[in-house]
Amino acid sequence: MTGPAIAVAGAGLRGTAYARRIARAGRGRVVAVAEADPARRARFAAEHGVPPELAFPGWREMAAAGRIADGVIIATQDAEHAEPAIAFAGLGCHILLEKPMATTEDDARRVVEAAERAGVMLAVCHVLRYTPYTRALRELIGAGRIGTPVSVQHLEPVGWWHHAHSYVRGHWRREDESGPMLMTKSCHDIDWLVHVMGEAPARVGSFGRLSHFRPENRPEGATARCLDCPVEASCPYSAKRLYLSCLGDPKMEVWPLGAVTHDRTEDGVLRALREGPYGRCVYGCDNDVVDHQVVNIEFPSGATGVFTMTAFAAAAPRQTRIFGTLGSVEGDGTRLAVRDFRTGGLEVIETETGTDPPPDGRHDEADEALADAFVEAIATGDPSALHSGGRESLASHRVVWAAERARRSGTVVELSLDKSPTDPPAKGTVLP
Repeated sequence: MTGPAIAVAGAGLRGTAYARRIARAGRGRVVAVAEADPARRARFAAEHGVPPELAFPGWREMAAAGRIADGVIIATQDAEHAEPAIAFAGLGCHILLEKPMATTEDDARRVVEAAERAGVMLAVCHVLRYTPYTRALRELIGAGRIGTPVSVQHLEPVGWWHHAHSYVRGHWRREDESGPMLMTKSCHDIDWLVHVMGEAPARVGSFGRLSHFRPENRPEGATARCLDCPVEASCPYSAKRLYLSCLGDPKMEVWPLGAVTHDRTEDGVLRALREGPYGRCVYGCDNDVVDHQVVNIEFPSGATGVFTMTAFAAAAPRQTRIFGTLGSVEGDGTRLAVRDFRTGGLEVIETETGTDPPPDGRHDEADEALADAFVEAIATGDPSALHSGGRESLASHRVVWAAERARRSGTVVELSLDKSPTDPPAKGTVLP
């Protein structure tokens, strides 16, 4: 196999998915892995033929070995994004960095500066930029089909069971261990709004809180774990129901079940729920991230936007409505319905071909497109294959941090206009 050599720091679901795509596409070579979990590290190394001397217990050990790859995928836990990114940039490795790029604004800026100083490419995994749907929507706006965008509504329906899995029982349940929900889950969406509207916000406000997944909302008679709970059968957040239902479904066995156990038997699942964090009652966990939030946005052009994230919905693709001076467009991640105000006509554009996208809002094809783009950029030395660089990602991350400041302080936060993204805006939008 030829092509750029790629190392992976963090062999969890994300790192494994990117590595598999690279190996299957045959455009690059997965040559090294850093992973703290010995069993996960061994599985990854066996799958990709990584020799023992290039299978490291952590990113520090891998960085100490020098520049062993042309590029590195950093898919460690959120709190360990910035330091490995800075270290591998210093070694001259191009970087594909899982979002969020860092847990603080200062660290995110340090990552960008380290990549610029080393002259390496830095791409943050804002995978929504890589879908056919996004390309079609940008082209539609750029062609002036709806005139100048004036306002936008964007919804992320996280899903009741997905939220319980990842943000109540899972790794992203606490701000001090990962970050606020708006960053760990929805920086995808804020970045996407910046990308589609073609300008970074000038002012933001936000409201949201942890309303439901709290001890005072525990049903009468509920116990600490689902397996011995007398009200489990009637609870929408039953871990037993969720994870046993994954058995026999290849995709669901990878996620969410893969985060719970690698023993894909009924006994294995029940053992994990009895002993591990994913069997806990959702009303008795140590979670503190919000379960619903809105962000109100004013762009420099005067356009406005509202983003809504909620746990209390079916897990589904994002839904968007953009209102322009000559028309409007509604989208669901696959289809675009375009209304022309001049004719009254409605056109429906199908942006996906072949298999239907996952109904739970996953972005498998976009993940693959991003992995392909990263390898292509390294192979050709041309960063244009990547839809955003470090500065663009830093700009959209800054919007998230500003929105969080607004939520906590009950104020409207202004962002300086000199931090706008540098990629060309879609035509039909107005920059300051």
